[in-house]
Amino acid sequence: MSQTGQPSQAGQEVDPSRVRVRRTRVGLVLVVVVGVAFAASWAAIVLLQRWTGGPADYPGPGTGQVVIEVVPGATASDIGQTLAANEVVASAEAFVSAALNDDRSLGIQPGFYELQQRMSGDQALQLLLDPASRVETSVTFPEGLRLGQTVDRLVEASALPRGDFEAQLADPKSLGLPAYARGSAEGFLFPATYTFDPDASAKDMLRAMVDRYLVAQQDLDLKRRAAEVGLTPRDAVTVASLVQAEVSEEDFGKAARVVYNRLAAGMPLQFDSTVNYALESDDLTLTDDQLGVDSPYNTYLNPGLPPGPINSPGAAALEAALNPPEGDWVYFVAVAPGSDATRFTADYDEFLRFKDEFYAQVP
Repeated sequence: MSQTGQPSQAGQEVDPSRVRVRRTRVGLVLVVVVGVAFAASWAAIVLLQRWTGGPADYPGPGTGQVVIEVVPGATASDIGQTLAANEVVASAEAFVSAALNDDRSLGIQPGFYELQQRMSGDQALQLLLDPASRVETSVTFPEGLRLGQTVDRLVEASALPRGDFEAQLADPKSLGLPAYARGSAEGFLFPATYTFDPDASAKDMLRAMVDRYLVAQQDLDLKRRAAEVGLTPRDAVTVASLVQAEVSEEDFGKAARVVYNRLAAGMPLQFDSTVNYALESDDLTLTDDQLGVDSPYNTYLNPGLPPGPINSPGAAALEAALNPPEGDWVYFVAVAPGSDATRFTADYDEFLRFKDEFYAQVP
C-alpha cells in the first residue's frame, strides 16, 4: 500500500491534436478577394469552353478506387489538375466548372480522399465535400499512457511494424524532443486525438505527438513557470505524470502539493505508481518484494523525484504541477479500490485509519 494512495488512470479524451489557426478578418478578406479574382478568371475560361462545346467531362458515375491528396492552400484549379492527372475527371476544367457553380467548394479541406476514376466533375466535387470520403487514421491517446502503451496504440491503428516506431524512438533527435527530455520520449508524446494521413510513417506520427507537446509547453509557459516553483521543465513534467497516475483530475492540485510538501520535509514520496512503472505493471496493491524492486524509479527506496516522467500527462496535470493549491497535506489514500475519490491529510494517525478502511474493501 502506498503511503500516498493508489494510482488512477485519467482515460478521458482530449481535444483534437491538429491546431487550426482561425482566419482573421483581414485574412478572410484576402481569401475572398483572391477567390473572386480566381473565380472571375476561370469563369471566363469556362464561358469560352461552353461556347466551344464545354470542357471535356466524363458522364460518370466512375469505377474503381483512387486516393488523391488535397494539399493545404490548393485552389480549384490545383485540385482539378490533380484529379485529371489521376484520371478521376476528364479535365481540370470540368472540375473547376462544377466548383464555380457550388459555393461549398470553397470549404474543401486539405487531406486524403478516396474517389473513383472516370467521374464527372460534379460527382468528384460531391465526394470531396463528403466527410465520409476522407481517408485518415484517427487515434485517441488518453492521459497517463506509458510510452509502451502509446506505441501499442500506434501499431494497432497504423498496421506499421512495431520496429518502425522503436527505431524512431531510438533516434530522439529526429523527433524534435526538447533537450530536457534527455533522449527519451516518455512523457513527451502528448495525449490527444490525432488524425494521421494514410501514408504517414512512424516518424510522422511520433513527431506529430512531440510537436503537440511543444505546443502545450508553450501554451502553459512551462519553462518560466516551472522555474517559479523551483523546478526544471523535466521535473515539472515528472510531477505532472505522478499526479496523473495517482489521482483523478479534481485532485491533481492537492496531489502535486503532497509531492512538494514531502520533498520539502525530506520524506520519500513512496508512490506505488512509480514502483508499478519500474515493474511495468498496474497492480492495485503491491507486495513487500515488489516494493523492494531495485530501480531508480522506486520512490520507496530512493529520495526525491524519479529520474523522469512515468507516463504522458495531460494539460490539467501539467497545470496542477505548476500551480498547486496551498495546503499541508503529506498523505493521500483512495477512498475505495477503483474509486476516483481520494482522502488527503497531514495527520499520520488519520492516514493510518484511511489506509485500514481502504484495505478492508480490497477483495
